[in-house]
Amino acid sequence: MKYDTLRETDPTVAEFLKAERVRQDDTLAMIASENHVSESVMEAQSSELTNNYAEGYPGERYYGGCEYADEIEQLAIDRAKELWGADHVNVQPHSGSQANMGVYLAMLEPGDKILSLDLTHGGHLSHGHPANFAGQVYDVEQYEIDPETGYVDYEGLHETAEKFEPDIIVSGYSAYPREVNFERIQATADAVDAYHIADIAHITGLVAASVHESPVGVADFVTGSTHKTIRAGRGGIIMCGEEYIADVDSAVFPGAQGGPAMHNIAGKAVGFGEALDPSFDEYAEQTVANAKALGDRLQEHGLDLVSGGTDTHLVLVDLRPSHPDTTGKEVETTLEGAGIVLNANTVPGETRSPFNPSGIRIGTPALTTRGFDEEACREVADLIYDVIDAPEYEAVMADVSARVNELTDEYPLYN
Repeated sequence: MKYDTLRETDPTVAEFLKAERVRQDDTLAMIASENHVSESVMEAQSSELTNNYAEGYPGERYYGGCEYADEIEQLAIDRAKELWGADHVNVQPHSGSQANMGVYLAMLEPGDKILSLDLTHGGHLSHGHPANFAGQVYDVEQYEIDPETGYVDYEGLHETAEKFEPDIIVSGYSAYPREVNFERIQATADAVDAYHIADIAHITGLVAASVHESPVGVADFVTGSTHKTIRAGRGGIIMCGEEYIADVDSAVFPGAQGGPAMHNIAGKAVGFGEALDPSFDEYAEQTVANAKALGDRLQEHGLDLVSGGTDTHLVLVDLRPSHPDTTGKEVETTLEGAGIVLNANTVPGETRSPFNPSGIRIGTPALTTRGFDEEACREVADLIYDVIDAPEYEAVMADVSARVNELTDEYPLYN
């Protein structure tokens, strides 16, 4: 077989990939779950390990030819243990959702009870939404955000847990801008004899850099994504204590997955190595500082933030008080036309459809990777507000688009 370049063998796909790189270069990525990995991580993820089948774990594979796969996976494990201070780490889950599946399979029987945050209040599909496997296999009850404060209603969570008697309580969220009190949730789990999963999918990097409280050593299980604020290879991760190793590892393989995606695990190893450098702590601190600056400026413009601000990498805007006739989806679509990419999002007390909700979620991880500081993020907040307030004016859209082009040139993504 002759190995030619992608441009030679499939120019159609090559052209799409080129266009995607240009799109990322020329737009401001502000979806809170997105980031830009290094070219080293991308190189690892497109490596020869794509060809390798490595069912099993390091030193215990079902196939031969895994000596280098073993070395790379063990390196990813060792670096993850150092980053988060975990006793045991499984780096094989293909996503954060499959990391959650691994814990459910390890510790629950079908029909057992899960207590988790409502999706419209900032939870996640894999925490028990009826459209997801978790909501179809398990009995799910949900707690909520306090609509007055925008914070988790910890007292309400505790009362619901006492009545529902869950087998697992899930903390960690996909659209929650405040620091999570994992110890308080663990105390509730202990009181009702439940396990506690802390899903840190969004904040893995913030936790690794000690910018956010760590649930490792507090919760029974910690799951997460490896491509968001941690900027490693795309996938998931499970951390747990020694007593759960056998159950978790067998639930991931062969319980939930077959062969691991070794090229992604190589990307995880590289990204974890980058995160062990002291410069990563500075990045995580800047990510939060940028989110605070962006949120403060949006409030100066009169927009309402859920909880009144942020402790993390994202802000959640409720458009109803300031722009009651404007939906989050309209804002998302209009801003994308100006080169700013974020997502519509439900807000606590949502009165619209989840497909056309009342809020927008805005994140700073990717902008911070490009080198944006607080002042640049305040300017981006100005641009976002200009579009929200006057989307029908062509001159406004033209001005915002032009400034976005200048910013992307000023803060280039890749050489």
